[in-house]
Amino acid sequence: MAAEGEYESILCVKPEVNVYRIPPRASNRAYRAADWKLDAPDWSGRMRITAKGTVAFIKLEDKISGELFAQAPVKEYPSAAVETVSDSSRYFVLKIQDDNGRSAFVGVGFGDRGDAFDFNVALQDHFKWVKQENELSKSAQLGDSGPKLDLGFKEGQTITLNIGQGKKRDKPRPQGSGAAGLLPPPPGGKIAPPPSSGSSNHNNVQQTGSSATGCFLELDSSNSNTVLQSNPGSDLLWGDFSAPAR
Repeated sequence: MAAEGEYESILCVKPEVNVYRIPPRASNRAYRAADWKLDAPDWSGRMRITAKGTVAFIKLEDKISGELFAQAPVKEYPSAAVETVSDSSRYFVLKIQDDNGRSAFVGVGFGDRGDAFDFNVALQDHFKWVKQENELSKSAQLGDSGPKLDLGFKEGQTITLNIGQGKKRDKPRPQGSGAAGLLPPPPGGKIAPPPSSGSSNHNNVQQTGSSATGCFLELDSSNSNTVLQSNPGSDLLWGDFSAPAR
């Protein structure tokens, strides 16, 4: 049964419904609407389907005053509380109950097939929600009773963190505008100028000796042979050279 503190919600309202007194079922075969007096319903009014907790209530009420004529509590669907007939989709059999717990079976019918469809879907949606709520509560109970994951440190357990010891990345080399593969010049160095083209075919000879000798080398423009020429005045420094004695 529904708890006292739960609120009542309305699932579906149909303004026109007919109620029939049906004969007792003699065998286990399904109910047939053709066995009822469809042209002379025993009561007509409105139907209001409400839900309180997991239980749905099909209430048959007066159209004007809203006075309750009968109600059928439904704890699950499909069940014996609401049954369909074998020969029509607009008629159903309800198990109504009074406050004293006495029950009886009556037939109800809708004049439109759309109303019968809405009646069926309202009950299906409610009990689909009830099933989902039961599954969620079961999973929550299993989660609380199951083993919990222990993320704490055991006795004597340690952990090591390496902070700031990542791999050093090689700095990218600057790419100059010159040809690939040439090294840049050393800092502060000077590059010697290339030799002049005028002295490529001659041998350079540095002047040696003091000014007293007066000897120098002259380079011939035609070849690279050196010719030694003496200064006439230089013989005086060395004296007279005489012929060897005979």
